[in-house]
Amino acid sequence: MIWHTLRLSLLVGAIATVLIGFIGTAFGFLLARCNFRGKDVLDAVLTLPMILPPTVTGYYLILILGRRGLLGKPLYDLTGWTVTFTWAAAVIAATVIALPLMIKSARAAIESVNAEYEMASRIMGRSEWETFFRITLPLAGRGLLAGIVLSFARAFGEFGATLMLAGNIPGRTQTMPLAIYEAVASGEDERAMWLALILTCISITVVYLTNRLSRPRKSA
Repeated sequence: MIWHTLRLSLLVGAIATVLIGFIGTAFGFLLARCNFRGKDVLDAVLTLPMILPPTVTGYYLILILGRRGLLGKPLYDLTGWTVTFTWAAAVIAATVIALPLMIKSARAAIESVNAEYEMASRIMGRSEWETFFRITLPLAGRGLLAGIVLSFARAFGEFGATLMLAGNIPGRTQTMPLAIYEAVASGEDERAMWLALILTCISITVVYLTNRLSRPRKSA
């Protein structure tokens, strides 16, 4: 059961991290390089999951994606399927909770890139896409990668929003944090200890990688 829970947590964390990488980088670039009305409001809204208690974020997700939710009800009426209490719900919860970390990291990484390099690329006739992939992305790469690794750790350890949206169903939606909670509540101290140790080892590894990736490169 421990290994099944670990596999599910890794699957949820991996899928959430892929989504976070693309979405977070896009929003980070938007906030770093574009000026538009409502930019500060958008930044505040995107940061909310980092500030609010995860259970509150989970409650809002239920209002949006639940069977009677804003988007969930039309989906259920059309297909008879609801996202709640599925592993997909765990992915969504982990993505929403960890996304602000990636957005903040991506924005900082992209803002650290000298805009004159991007301007020179455009002057040489390269498109915005070419400039992003050939100039901005490589120069901001270490910061983006650090944000992705840190976001994975946050997604992997998500508890509150996952419990609200996906529930705690062994074999279906029970991730490692939920399994630890259940083990402690039911008095399974040894199981809780092993789960906590595994989660701790993974977290230490992630922090170590983040620190290595965030360290400036030494010049030759």
